[in-house]
Amino acid sequence: MEVKFYNSLTRKIEIFKPIKENEVNIYVCGPTVYNDPHIGNMRPAVFFDTLRKFLMAIGYKVNYVSNYTDVDDKIINKAIEENVKEEVISTRYIEEYNKCLEELNILKATVNPKATEYINDIINYINELINKGYAYIEDGEVFFDVSKIEDYGKLSNIDKESLISNARIGLNEKKHNQFDFLLWKKTDKGIKWVTPFCEGRPGWHTECCVMIDSIFKGKIDIHGGGIDLKFPHHENEIAQCEAMHNNSLANYWIHTAMMDISGEKMSKSLGNVILAKDAIKEYGANVVRLILLNAQYRQTINFTDKLVEDNQSIINKIYNCIKQLAFKIQINNGHLQGFSKKINQFYEFLADDMNIPNAITYTLELIKEANILLRNKEINLDDIEDYYFALCQICYIFGLKFDLKILSPDDIKLYKLYLKEKENKNFNKSDELRSLLITKGIF
Repeated sequence: MEVKFYNSLTRKIEIFKPIKENEVNIYVCGPTVYNDPHIGNMRPAVFFDTLRKFLMAIGYKVNYVSNYTDVDDKIINKAIEENVKEEVISTRYIEEYNKCLEELNILKATVNPKATEYINDIINYINELINKGYAYIEDGEVFFDVSKIEDYGKLSNIDKESLISNARIGLNEKKHNQFDFLLWKKTDKGIKWVTPFCEGRPGWHTECCVMIDSIFKGKIDIHGGGIDLKFPHHENEIAQCEAMHNNSLANYWIHTAMMDISGEKMSKSLGNVILAKDAIKEYGANVVRLILLNAQYRQTINFTDKLVEDNQSIINKIYNCIKQLAFKIQINNGHLQGFSKKINQFYEFLADDMNIPNAITYTLELIKEANILLRNKEINLDDIEDYYFALCQICYIFGLKFDLKILSPDDIKLYKLYLKEKENKNFNKSDELRSLLITKGIF
């Protein structure tokens, strides 16, 4: 199957060709663990989990790595505020983040590296950049010399000369140019390490480069994350990798768009966030997951009550259909596991730059057809199983999880007795049996 993705680096849709046949290496930037994640933080996690499951479904072995940034000023400040070690803060919020991932039915990563586990590698990496002439030391701090990278800005399409006025470039008198970025920070506050440069801690942009180098041992297929990371984080990763290895770190760069609340950017600094754990508790994991998927991934999602209602309606339709199909299969001694060719069209939509909205539309069409089939008096078990298998695979890839009733022989016997009493017009008895079936969760 030909798979295509929009590559943020080339700004065009390209046919996906992995470096190694039948194997895909993916790195997705994870959270800085200083606070509870909000629902917008879950969009990259849910999207790339769906991408991963799709690639696995069509035959690829996927090595999936997503990191934790566990050393950062925000973590240090919170630790000082609470009078605890930074590790206490990072461990707490890694656990909270993982709870959200588990509830949202996200597969565990192949590896979840922490920046603090790679400090020696980071120091060696920075030393190498200095030796190659791409970094310099000023008062113990180490900066990357952006002027040495001719095509700097190629990912974000930003002009170096305009960076000085960019709000995301902090002023620093030690820099040779204001668009140079920090590789090692000198500090006497919070957690720090002794190095040949100074006592301090690593810069954010170097951590991911080093973890990718250490884990994958070379260029990767896909680097992903939210659009907010494109500049400066991912741009600066590419600059370092070009300096170190003369490549752009990954062949395909994929970014998910942001999430708004009623048209306003969701932001912890603005105080207008919906925590992921609160959204899951209020709306359910399936609804939250579908909300995060049911839009073109490069388009902003505006979180509204109507958005919740629309996606809740879709979840209800999927659940009711699968529940009825599973019931029909079981009472007719059919199979609950198998393969359906109806999944192929679904895969085609995902192969087309992860066109999830079209894949959801196709899912709803399958449900309509299945519901017509379920209303027929004559049972066509093969067709019922065909729709069931397709919908089960769709739910797996979308990460939707339903608790379906597995009928015991006694349950089936009870249901058939209900049908017999109903057919014989023994309505008192059939009503009694129906109530019992409802109590047992069969109806």
